[in-house]
Amino acid sequence: MVTRLTGALTRAFLVMVLVVTPSVLLPGVGADTKQMVALIALFGGALTFAEYNAAYPSLVEFRDAQPFNRIRFLMLFVIVFTLSVIAAAKGEPTATNRLFEAVGMLVGHAMDFPYSPVRLATMMMAEGASPTQMLAVRTAAGTAYILSLLALAFFVLVLKLKGWPARNQAFNVWVNLPTFEPTAGGDVVERLERDARVNLSLGFLLPFLIPAVVSLASIGFEPLTLTSPQTLIWTMAAWAFLPASLLMRGVAMARIATMIRAKREANATPSGGADLATA
Repeated sequence: MVTRLTGALTRAFLVMVLVVTPSVLLPGVGADTKQMVALIALFGGALTFAEYNAAYPSLVEFRDAQPFNRIRFLMLFVIVFTLSVIAAAKGEPTATNRLFEAVGMLVGHAMDFPYSPVRLATMMMAEGASPTQMLAVRTAAGTAYILSLLALAFFVLVLKLKGWPARNQAFNVWVNLPTFEPTAGGDVVERLERDARVNLSLGFLLPFLIPAVVSLASIGFEPLTLTSPQTLIWTMAAWAFLPASLLMRGVAMARIATMIRAKREANATPSGGADLATA
């Protein structure tokens, strides 16, 4: 109980740090904005604490399957922190944030080729956007996207090196996949593999689909400007984090399906969901 409480408090604190990072690093943030960010941080921390302190799961997947959520959180934090440092270079330039900005501009320029996700991300901007705004979006999109790809590669490397999920420990599917209903019908392994393919497909297509959806949604409305640094940071972070998170989820579900199939073959158990709880 003490271990669970300590872990929940630590995770809640880290979530709050993540939310307030742009406000802390960006210069010239108003008092009203800071108060709003603090309220959102408290809300996010409370939700995280309630989820990880509870004995039974509700929404967070892979709660007891380290390091899945740790890598996802680290990816989002690194993206938000890096974009915040780059954005801070325009208000209070220092040697450090200017270096981040220069590297980000190089990455954005290298990834800005026809039909690339970065090129499509810049197309979300309004037609009257200034070259400076377009450069900021390209830099943020390229930096966020390359960081998400690096995090995804790191996750796959961890799976290979550590053999995730651990073979010598029980993997409780109900705890780690609370939204997955094993008795909904059909073979569990086939459903896991199908969900894995869906997540992998969505993760690959989302960087291309999101700009198209935004462009279509802006017809008849004011186009996206992203003039606020915090809006730019969180928009680009979500644009890069969500597809990478779906790809990680797809890979993880495919691994679980493979593990259950192997366990069935080893134990010669019939097809069904009875062996899920300790797979």
